[in-house]
Amino acid sequence: MSKGKYTSGVDLPLPAQTGGATKQERAYHTLRDAILNGLLQGAQRLPSTRALAQRWGIARGTVESVFERLQLEGYIVRKVGSGSHVCAVIPDSYQRAINDNRTSHDTQPAKMHDVPQRPPPAHQAQVGVPFVARLANPRLIVPAEWAAHLQRAMAAMTPEQMCRVEPQGTLALREQIASYLRLHRGIDCHAGQLLITNGIRHGIDLVARAVLQPGDYVCVEDPGYPAAHRIFEEAGANLVHVPIDHEGLDLRDLPDSIECRLAYVTPAHQSPLGVIMSATRRLELLDWAQRQSAWIIEDDYDSEFNYQSAPLPALKSIDSMQRVVYCGSFNQALFSNLRLGYLLAPPELHQRILALWHTVGRSVGVSEQLGLAHYMSRPGFLRHMRRSRQEYLTLRDIVLETLKAQAPGRYRVSGEHAGFHFVLWLLPDQDEDALIDGARKFGLTLQPLRHSCREINLAPAFVLGFAALTRAQARHAAQKLAQLLR
Repeated sequence: MSKGKYTSGVDLPLPAQTGGATKQERAYHTLRDAILNGLLQGAQRLPSTRALAQRWGIARGTVESVFERLQLEGYIVRKVGSGSHVCAVIPDSYQRAINDNRTSHDTQPAKMHDVPQRPPPAHQAQVGVPFVARLANPRLIVPAEWAAHLQRAMAAMTPEQMCRVEPQGTLALREQIASYLRLHRGIDCHAGQLLITNGIRHGIDLVARAVLQPGDYVCVEDPGYPAAHRIFEEAGANLVHVPIDHEGLDLRDLPDSIECRLAYVTPAHQSPLGVIMSATRRLELLDWAQRQSAWIIEDDYDSEFNYQSAPLPALKSIDSMQRVVYCGSFNQALFSNLRLGYLLAPPELHQRILALWHTVGRSVGVSEQLGLAHYMSRPGFLRHMRRSRQEYLTLRDIVLETLKAQAPGRYRVSGEHAGFHFVLWLLPDQDEDALIDGARKFGLTLQPLRHSCREINLAPAFVLGFAALTRAQARHAAQKLAQLLR
């Protein structure tokens, strides 16, 4: 493509509005799918935002937001003076899987009943203690509001629902979750593919039991989430620690001779570094899993809380190879002791996990499931999610702005674009252990990044959680931390 302004070489139509999708969502999916399907290829220059806005008849600011999102996810790169170019590398196996799926769908039409309907830790005692990570704010959900949904669900419960077992979880809740995943996580799924769990770790344990034999290898992130790693070790697996860099999981130095049965990743907001796995790395991971006949567990633990754009699409949303097991939870979206999560596995693995679920017994009560289904069916659920996202953004900003004002130049941060925590990196002249001891005297808990590292060596840093605090606690704690950093 020649340099300069947009030429007619890229002429993508904007799909008609369906399912209540916004213009921004339609524009985003048009460009992302064009990259994934090979219509826009590596290093190819994109039209200007002005040209696309004129062609599609939408505001230029809308297209700018789409380009920023694609750049954040690693599909494109933008440079002043040279425009925007595709940077995601699409493996040949990904294209073959897309074509195979299309052929399969063309020759084997779905039965009517198979077509989904598409309606328009351990730290709980430390809630309110700065700066414990991975904790939701229990003050954001009103107990009376949650009780009202439970009461309405119980009042409408039939004798069959009170006695009859639905092995995968209540259909009403699975339908609501499937709708939520389609609309907000970009995952094309239906209720029959979902299994209700009591949280993400429960889902990870089910997959580990269904897939692993003693001595099998599991690929895990380094640094990573220790609780998940312990689950694999309890299953008798050997862990292969793969380093995380600025693009996410880096498999380049992992030899093919190591045959891993499973990989565990947190691609939307890597735990603990907060890195977004780039589009190229996501596709490399899918390609690796296809070559290895391995499964991927996607832990989507806090993806709803993104502060720069809409929540990022899940890895599962581009899983044309059917290798990803998606695990999500409401324990952080609502409150930690709710103990309600879900698992979405490829068909080949779904029946195996369901059979195991039958064997070990189901532990999620029907009343909680129906109460959550009722809540999700009402506007109050999305209002709660928006209110929570705004409050977490406010708490994050209080901590960041206080540190910036009172300890300038004495640290740097990363991973602050999303989630319940960010990473605070120390300067060479700062003593990590002395800071931990000093923080303890102020009633602060500093969690060293090194506790999440196994083979990788990183500079001293702390994982700072802010979501479970009040605004006053966040401001006071940040002031004390700034004092220590000075």
